[in-house]
Amino acid sequence: MHAVIVVAHHDPKSLTHSLAAQIAEGVGRGSGHSFEIADLWAEGFEPRFGAADIAVHRTQVLPPADVLAEQARIDRADTLVLVYPVYWWSMPALLKGWIDRVFSNGWAFDFRADAKLEKKLGRLSVHLIGVAGADVGTYERHGYLGAMQTQIDHGIFDYCGARVLTSQLMFDSESGDVAPCLERARALGQALFSTSAVVESA
Repeated sequence: MHAVIVVAHHDPKSLTHSLAAQIAEGVGRGSGHSFEIADLWAEGFEPRFGAADIAVHRTQVLPPADVLAEQARIDRADTLVLVYPVYWWSMPALLKGWIDRVFSNGWAFDFRADAKLEKKLGRLSVHLIGVAGADVGTYERHGYLGAMQTQIDHGIFDYCGARVLTSQLMFDSESGDVAPCLERARALGQALFSTSAVVESA
């Protein structure tokens, strides 16, 4: 089975990249499993949703080449893993723009005003890892975790029919010991294609 691990961070030495690498290492230990890392910053993906993307949404034109390439990459995968720093209690603009452009009408879902929504990514499983600077108490007090899961897990992936199997945050990333985070990431990679995977929040 094949995983696409999407990482959205400008610094290759960041914890975000280290977590993605540990997930990849874990996947690589699995018998017959493969992975590829989509480093959106290094690859220069254009995240701005422009006039051409509006035309795609309205099914007036086909997606541009860069979007088609990303869709093909996901089509080759059984599992999609997103690893990203939390910016203002959500994902970075680079990753959100990737989703805005790549998860387009006609590919991720079919929407028309005169027809029922068709979710098209039911075969895809998803794992989400956010790198959080704040502690768990901050997220609990203000309801940030629930808000993020509502907008990302449900609002994006459930809308397209994809199954979010794990959704977790690595808290205290700027002040705590990162070793447990790296261990959790490696364990996730090793269990990525396990039939016993369950939805997880942390």
